[in-house]
Formats: sequence, C-alpha cells, structure tokens
Amino acid sequence: MKELYLKQDATGLAALLAKGEVSPDQVLDIALEQVAKLNPELNAVVHLRESVARDAIRRGLPKGPFRGVPFLMKDLGAAAIDFPTNNGSKLTEGMVWGHNSEIFLRMRATGLVPFARTTSPEMGVGPVTESQVYGGPTRNPWNPGHTSGGSSGGSGAAVAAGIVPVAHGSDGGGSVRIPASSCGLVGFKPTRARLPSGPMAGEGWGGMAMDGFLTRSLRDTAALLDAVRGADVGAPYWAPPMQGSFVAAMARPPEALRVRFATHTLGGDRVHPECVIAVEKTAALLAGLGHHVEEFRTPADLDVTAMMLAWTRIVACGTALAIRNNLGDAPLDPALIEGVTRGALAYADQVSGSDYLAAVNAVHAFGRRMAHVFDDCDVLVTPTLATPPARVGAYKPDNEDFVDYRTGKGGVFDYSPFTAIFNASGQPAVSLPLHWSGDGLPVGVHLAMGFGQDEALMSLSAQIETAAPWAATQLGLIEKGGIIA
Repeated sequence: MKELYLKQDATGLAALLAKGEVSPDQVLDIALEQVAKLNPELNAVVHLRESVARDAIRRGLPKGPFRGVPFLMKDLGAAAIDFPTNNGSKLTEGMVWGHNSEIFLRMRATGLVPFARTTSPEMGVGPVTESQVYGGPTRNPWNPGHTSGGSSGGSGAAVAAGIVPVAHGSDGGGSVRIPASSCGLVGFKPTRARLPSGPMAGEGWGGMAMDGFLTRSLRDTAALLDAVRGADVGAPYWAPPMQGSFVAAMARPPEALRVRFATHTLGGDRVHPECVIAVEKTAALLAGLGHHVEEFRTPADLDVTAMMLAWTRIVACGTALAIRNNLGDAPLDPALIEGVTRGALAYADQVSGSDYLAAVNAVHAFGRRMAHVFDDCDVLVTPTLATPPARVGAYKPDNEDFVDYRTGKGGVFDYSPFTAIFNASGQPAVSLPLHWSGDGLPVGVHLAMGFGQDEALMSLSAQIETAAPWAATQLGLIEKGGIIA
C-alpha cells in the first residue's frame, strides 16, 4: 500500500480513497511513517497533530475533491484553531490561533486531512528556510547540502520527498515558486486577490502576498486553486472574474501565443548557465508547439531595481508590524529573532508614513509599467531563480543590514531576481519543473502573463506538462527513498 501511496499525486490518491481501495486512516499512517523516516534529515515538518487528523476522519470528512488525502500547512499564516504555529520564529513559538482563516476553512472543505505544519523562515522573509526555532536548516531532498527554498521551504521538501502529495504555501515575493523551483515541483501564483486573505487581514505586504500550494502535478494545483478561489466577505480587492475554472483551462489547448524569453535578469545581469539551458529548452519547446517565440528586450524605463527597493521597504514595515503586534507592551528580547529580522525592525524605524506610502505608490507604478510589457507579448519566460538551489548557509538570515541582505551584491535579489516582480505587479506566474542540472538539482522555469490571465497561463502550462512531462523524474527521487545523499 505504501508503494501505491508514493506513486500517486493528490488527485490519484483521492480516486483510490473514493473507491475504497485505501482508507483515510491508512494513508495517514503512511504519511506519518514518512515523516518519521525523512524528517530527521530534512527538518521540514513541525507541530504534528495526529489526534486532530484522526478526530476529523472519525467525525466524517467533507465530500470534497481531496477527501482523505493527508495534508501539511505552512508554519506561517493559514490561521487554524487546532494547529499552533511558530511563524518561523522563537518569538511566537507555539502560538495558538483564536480563529480559523478563510483559506483554512476552504482547504478543509476539500476533504484534505491536515496533520502538521511545515517549516518557514522567520515571518516568511527569505528564499531559504533556516530558522533558529527549528534547530537547523530545512534541507533539499535532491541534495541535503542545498536549500529547499523559502519561504515555503518545508512544504517544498515534504512534497518532493513523498511525505505528502500536496502542501500549503504562501507567496509574497516568490515563496511558493522559489521552493517549487528548488524542489522540482509546480508552484502557481494566481492574480492578486484571486484567493481569500481574511478574516483578520485585508492584504499582506501591501497586497503582494497570497496563499498557494506546492504540488507534483499541475492537475492538483488546478483543482486546489478552484476549491479555494474567490474573495472572502469584505475583501478590499477582487480579481477579474474567471470565465471558467482552472481545471477546465487545463483541458483547453492554448491559441498560438506571443512568447518572449529572457536568459538574463530584467536588469540585464547574467544568470547561471543551467538556468540559461532551462529557458532555451523551454523556448524551443514552445516554438515547436506553434507559438511565436522571440527573445525579450527589457524596456529602458522598467526599473526593477527601484521596485525592489520599494518592495524591501514594505516588507520591512510588515515584518516590524508582525513583531510588535505579537509583543504588545512587552520588551523585545533580541535573541528571540534572527539577525535579518532585527535588521528589518531597525530599518522600519527609519521609514516614515509618507515613506511607506511612497513605496506602495512605487510598487503600483511598477505594476503599470510591467502591465505594458504584455502589450507586445502574451507570456514572459525566464528562469525562476538565477542559479540552481543555493547551498545551505548561503543566505543564512544573520545579516542585520536588511537592505543589504535583500538588495546588496550577492544578496537575495541577485539570487531571486524574477519572482517578486509579479508579486509587485499582481500578475499570475508559475514555476514549472522543466530542467535538472548536470549534478541533479532542479531548475524551475518561470512563466508569467497579464493581469487576470490565470486561465490562459494554466492552459499553456498544461500544454507544456503534456509535451515535457516531469512526473517520472519526481518519482525517481521518491523511489530512491525520498532523499538523495
């Protein structure tokens, strides 16, 4: 039965559960066995709540599309009364929520069986998951010497290794797509406000952050997004209405699209040769599928650097707000937070109200400039990251100069120069597992389209998955035991 479990994506496993070939308790047993086997090395799963999961099964699961499938939630956000959280920080270690978030309620309504949380960097800041609250870094199952990414790094590692077929994540600057690229998975960020953010928050990081999923198959991503999409009551933003569904879009072949590809950052800097290979392979594939493919030329006035400085200011303020909300009137023990977080606090103290609003305006202005990029093309193809997954420790969160950590030479933005662009613009973007480096590390390819074009992006992604399937490569890792030493 374990072999059967490991071969299935969530959709396949749900079909077996629906036919009674396996039971929810049996597959939960296997998921817990996988945690016991793999987590000591990966350090990806925390806050085990087996009793909550067993009680949910005993009471009767909702009759949704994933009824009985074991599930993990990121240790950040996704407020759920029965699932404590650390938010990746010793400051809030073991925090208990007093309410259920709308995204949690919608995930639970699919019939998924949450049983634990997955590791995250402190307050979700960073492209790696190396928080002191977990006692060590979260490692990449393709090579434990490398990072699984961030901020949904625990979810990426757990899905790639075969602990669960799908897991929750969130994305404020690439935090679903970065671990998807690092772990050889699918990570889809929909258009801004496509998913709910309430009831306690109207937006995250000035509207740049939203929830999402790490999956092995596109069909799992599509079905999960369909199950949770739509604004919650009182939401301050609404995404453009979809004409159909993500699942239906997968079955609809795309029309011939104007594809532009970049083998350099949008600021003109070089990327790793393996990332170049990944993009060029994808461009050739798309040309062979009948799309009109040309190299991208960055508009002179795009100014990604200015956007990232504004993004950094907004995120610093959001991080400071989260810390101070948790502290209340209590003094801060600096040892309870990481160096980068101390740096964010110090930087945020220098930002006035008018400075913050100027940063929000700068991000919105960039979004307008980015929207015009799609006047002349339908889809932009780049690497997801500028290099294959970094070695553990390369972006350890101990730099107390927050701006330098993010935007300095060799900093986070040099490593991940593509993903945050589309959090700023609000446009849909996806990382697909289309390449592995010569030494076996995943290299994601990033595709983005215009605001509201979620269905078109899902349709194109499905065409790519059919033409260049990745499931066998993913399964190869799981068949080798879930970790390649």
